[in-house]
Amino acid sequence: MDDGTLTTYLSGIAPQGSAVSPVLANLFMHYAFDTWLDREFPGIGFERYADDAVIHCRSLAQARAVLAALEARMDSVGLQLHPDKAQIVYCRDANRKGSFEHTRFTFLGYDFRERTVDGRNGLFRSFSPAVSDKAQNRMGKVVRSWRLHRWVQGEVRDLADWINPVVRGWMQYYGAFNRSALFPLLKRINAYLVRWLRGKYRRLRRSWAATFRAWWTGVDRHPRFFAHWVWMSQPARVW
Repeated sequence: MDDGTLTTYLSGIAPQGSAVSPVLANLFMHYAFDTWLDREFPGIGFERYADDAVIHCRSLAQARAVLAALEARMDSVGLQLHPDKAQIVYCRDANRKGSFEHTRFTFLGYDFRERTVDGRNGLFRSFSPAVSDKAQNRMGKVVRSWRLHRWVQGEVRDLADWINPVVRGWMQYYGAFNRSALFPLLKRINAYLVRWLRGKYRRLRRSWAATFRAWWTGVDRHPRFFAHWVWMSQPARVW
């Protein structure tokens, strides 16, 4: 079983609520984790952000050895691994077809798992990241809270000025890999905008055909008016 990946989540680093605790925690983790791992397991790659880390191992035996050593190291500095998130993950793809208990993990808002991607030579199976389900749900709640379709007293420019900075930030961060995973969310935003259009202009309420003619006319004339239209201008099913 080659190219296993060990993911760890470390807890109990620093008191919460202190303005300096994140800085001190990161300095401590550099000593307790980064420099230790480089010294004890040279050549093993890893990424760490605050107390969340991913360690790349070449075999199951190596991953188990690293995990055992890491548990002892954290105990020696007064920390512990998160009991649910410290796990060995097998990175399945077109070349690694074995089976294992864990074949996916979440890191920095991305779900890493086997998925079909479109490459230069067509579709293939890859172990790759895309926006996580948790992040999708969180953004969906934000979109619902906007209640865009109720803002009929405002103009369309007001809506764009309001949501564009937020949506553009989502696209820049979560669209860095497998951007198509964001498309359902962007379609939902468009669906709310279609509802706003019908609420704003009474003449459009009599005909869905007229509504969508107005929609696509606006998209054609101003394809970058809403930040997400550069990726997705089609609305989801409008209710």
